[in-house]
Amino acid sequence: MKFKIKKGDTVEVISGKLEDKGKRGEVIHVLPDVGRLVIQGVNIRTKHQKQVQTQAGRNINPGRIKFEAPLDISNVMLVCPKCSKITRVAIQRDDSGSHRVCKQCETVID
Repeated sequence: MKFKIKKGDTVEVISGKLEDKGKRGEVIHVLPDVGRLVIQGVNIRTKHQKQVQTQAGRNINPGRIKFEAPLDISNVMLVCPKCSKITRVAIQRDDSGSHRVCKQCETVID
């Protein structure tokens, strides 16, 4: 499935956990096969890591690791870079190809 949100876009969380709702961040990674994306600074999780020895003889230190967990793509909306409001996105096709367009101010987002 093709999405209108790409890596590097700024998005705002519109639904989900109360501490994450309303936060804006940059898209780090898009997972199109499961319909999720990873946003910088949003949906922070803590993982408890055991000490592990690798095959090269190095040790991975134990402790708590904080990382960004994936969010469902339906819980975020794209932020227009010109008007800085959350907006829906339209696809506009012309002779030079297709472009993403802000539905409010009608500027090209690419």
